[in-house]
Amino acid sequence: MSRVYLLANVVPGKERSVRDTLRGTKGVVDADVITGQYDLIAILEGKDTNEVFNKILREIRKIRGLTRTETFVAVP
Repeated sequence: MSRVYLLANVVPGKERSVRDTLRGTKGVVDADVITGQYDLIAILEGKDTNEVFNKILREIRKIRGLTRTETFVAVP
């Protein structure tokens, strides 16, 4: 099992919409609007990091309003 933390920036005013889309995406354990340098944080899980990164590249980065992502792989 692989866990990845994704920090994201979004178009102003789209924070809740992007969060809700993330929450409805398979493989996303949770997503929250946060304060600070980033607008959102999401926790993603998959059988391995390759599966999680494919999800990010093929689905998550295509979400309307999402402008930037940064990922952090959890070390078991």
